[in-house]
Amino acid sequence: MQRINGSGGIKMCAKSPDELAKERLARIQAAMNLEEPDRVPLSGVGGDVIPAYAGITHYEFCFDYNKTREALAKFNKDFPCDWTFASGFTGVGVPPLTYAFADDPEVSTVFGMSGRTHDILGDKCTRYPGRELAENCSPQFIGGTFMQPEEYDQLIEDPVGFIAETVLPRICRNLETPRKAMATWVRLGMESGNVMAFMQGVAEDLANIGMPSIPLTLAMAPLDLIGDGLRDVTNVLIDVRKYPDKVKKACEALIEPILKIALAMKPLGANIAFIPLHLNEYLSPKLYNEFYWPYLKEVILRLADEGIKSMVFFEGKHEPHLETILELPPKWGIAYFEKTDIRKAKELLKNHTCVMGGIPISLIIGSTPEKIDEYVKDLMEDIKPGGGYIASTSIGIAPRETPLENIRALIDAVEKYGKY
Repeated sequence: MQRINGSGGIKMCAKSPDELAKERLARIQAAMNLEEPDRVPLSGVGGDVIPAYAGITHYEFCFDYNKTREALAKFNKDFPCDWTFASGFTGVGVPPLTYAFADDPEVSTVFGMSGRTHDILGDKCTRYPGRELAENCSPQFIGGTFMQPEEYDQLIEDPVGFIAETVLPRICRNLETPRKAMATWVRLGMESGNVMAFMQGVAEDLANIGMPSIPLTLAMAPLDLIGDGLRDVTNVLIDVRKYPDKVKKACEALIEPILKIALAMKPLGANIAFIPLHLNEYLSPKLYNEFYWPYLKEVILRLADEGIKSMVFFEGKHEPHLETILELPPKWGIAYFEKTDIRKAKELLKNHTCVMGGIPISLIIGSTPEKIDEYVKDLMEDIKPGGGYIASTSIGIAPRETPLENIRALIDAVEKYGKY
């Protein structure tokens, strides 16, 4: 853009939001395609620091859509990045709720977890600020045991029906009886309109400040769905030893519902599936390759067949299982690492997989701008060559007390040292 200044000369102005969005999206796409963009793209931080910066409580951030919109717009305007992925999480989900609607994809797209939906459902597996937690605590997923081992056969025979008719009433107090459920579903349907309006409003706000639209869908590793939403982590780790055949059959049965939910967002423009992993760090290579990877791999491959790339968050230390990623086709998606050595991962996966991460969130929370600058400089020297890298903190959730100057230092360092 340009305009005439007071003396009649030409003065360059800031880029338009549309131009900024196109630049930022091009960086992400180039990295995913294992190319070198103009600069290493940065996926920014989110979490508790956003409401803190806006001067509101985390309770308000989870329950007041208008204040949440304002907080998200203010933070992302003042701390710009290329991808606002991390700031998109304002609640924690209840996986069985999502997959109870796998046979009705047009319905499954309207549920978004927030403090309000937590109140409506009365679910037992999450905790929210201002309810079970203090007003400035982050919402928490605590899970629970909502299925017994002798019920694996029911899950295998009809996974969606079993989750909808048996598991959900155990998880949600307000679905425990048919009478309670009638009112709850009506309230949830009414709330879904507010959720959709909120999401559309946030998308418009971000577009107005030059943030690209990168709609995501969600998928899971089947064993994580069992561990997170049905049996809990401890029990499922026992189950793989006591009931190995039933666990495998259940994982196989859950692939179709997982794919149906992921593909429900495809007509709305989603072409990336976010898949957070939870049990990967708990499993030996033998157990990982027997109970976890084959089913996760099938989900990723079948999504790829549908034109959807996967963004897999490999939580914890994934080094024992790194080489299995090479079984996927080149350019399958993004491998986002939490604690895995990013240099080792980049070297192994170069020319095959876009890697993401590499910046410990502890550095942003507890270090100084000078040390952040030095860290990012060294990281870029090692990781940047050849492209296929998205800079990000190890996790996107930054606490309320995170020094704002450190977030700014991260943005500046990536801008300074990330240029190709």
